[in-house]
Amino acid sequence: MALSAAILVAACGSGPAPQPEAGSAAPTTGGAFPVTVEHAFGSTQITQAPQRVVSVGYTDDQAILAFGIKPVGMVDQYPNPPGRSPDINTQWPWVKDRWGGTRPEVVMTNGDSGPNYEKIAALRPDLIIAVYSEIDQAAYDRLTRIAPTVGRTKTETEPFSAPWQDNALHIAKALGKADEGAKLVQDIQAKLDAARAAHPEFADQTAVALSWYKNSVAPFTTTDVRGRLVTGIGFKGQPEIDKIAGGSFYTVLSPERIDLIDVDRLFVIADQADQAALKKFELFANLPAVKNGKVSYLLDSEGPAVGAAISQSTLLSLPYAIDELVKSVGQG
Repeated sequence: MALSAAILVAACGSGPAPQPEAGSAAPTTGGAFPVTVEHAFGSTQITQAPQRVVSVGYTDDQAILAFGIKPVGMVDQYPNPPGRSPDINTQWPWVKDRWGGTRPEVVMTNGDSGPNYEKIAALRPDLIIAVYSEIDQAAYDRLTRIAPTVGRTKTETEPFSAPWQDNALHIAKALGKADEGAKLVQDIQAKLDAARAAHPEFADQTAVALSWYKNSVAPFTTTDVRGRLVTGIGFKGQPEIDKIAGGSFYTVLSPERIDLIDVDRLFVIADQADQAALKKFELFANLPAVKNGKVSYLLDSEGPAVGAAISQSTLLSLPYAIDELVKSVGQG
């Protein structure tokens, strides 16, 4: 799953996870319970407002946080540097204040074959959220033996292909926050609409978001969150990438298919070392967009971490991601 230094859905192991603080999982308020949520693996009834929520989706913790609930367990999406504390995944500018001093248990790291069921059970959750996740039926069945579990949206045929709006509303319903979720989605959509209105020139340009993976150019599909954000601010996507990706959210281009990123604008999501390697790749360097300075180089987990905000595309990260993505166009 990990792309480059963790860009795809990102991450590799961290050190031993600190224990969550007592009482760190705030109960939900409002909303009508019981609620039944339909999802890819069936339906789940949630009888009362959950107070101990575990996130098994790569970015689901941020959606949960957006509703004022601190998960007691989460996925380590980006690799935490050895010895670094607190975990980088709780320190992004858009989530740091939400987590405060709470230190959730890490129940999976990106690249693991599946979640740590023993850790999850020890946290005594009353709800498990596994929406932005690739869990299969067998994993879902194991999770439901621990606590009621909500899987990815019912209409999502391939993991990580659902619109961010659908994921946000799906999680909001499970938490009894459907109305609040709809308002947050509406506010972000208004921000996207404003960006398109302010830059009508985007509509005449094709753009692709990409990274550098295994010494190759790795573009994201139009159904991936990064591709959706690029088109969300007004650019046209490159659907030919979707065809060769074969249902995945990205693909690695062979040299003879570099033409697929011969577009008007490129958004490169990569940290410094990978940016440097990509710039030395002759086929990339010779693209018209590169020669004409029509490339936005966005650091992923380093510095302002704009790439991470885009790659996560959550209720919390999107306002920042939209502003920075639009700003980057004016800088290059």
